[in-house]
Amino acid sequence: MALNLGLGTIVISLTVLIHTISLILLTRVMRNLIRWLRLQRHGFGQTIAMLVTVLGLFGAHTLEVWLWAIVYVAIGAHGNLEEALYFSTTTFSTLGYGDLVLSPEWRLLGALEGIGGFILIGWSTAYLVAASTRHGPFRIGEHF
Repeated sequence: MALNLGLGTIVISLTVLIHTISLILLTRVMRNLIRWLRLQRHGFGQTIAMLVTVLGLFGAHTLEVWLWAIVYVAIGAHGNLEEALYFSTTTFSTLGYGDLVLSPEWRLLGALEGIGGFILIGWSTAYLVAASTRHGPFRIGEHF
């Protein structure tokens, strides 16, 4: 159990670090992109801004899922990277089909990934809402 908790804490810390750096970079990229292309002035530009924001968030989550998958392969919890990626994606997203499971030795680690993924996806959702009201097509007070 201690190994699961220790390894889980390390991987969660790394995914939070990836997420933090990704959001900082995405914020800087979007600030420059909006300023250079004046995206906030027209609907098409606002749509492009939201597309880039969503793809940036998706990229961050992809890196985080890959990190978990690599850890699963490294500890021998899954036999190959494809299986580990599938398991990690369904676990991170809390979808959890259950067709692939970890051995009892590592199942706490999988639960920790689910909790971490839930938090990071929630963080991304909050970021996306803020971005959509700042430079996207949804201005505060216009739709709600």
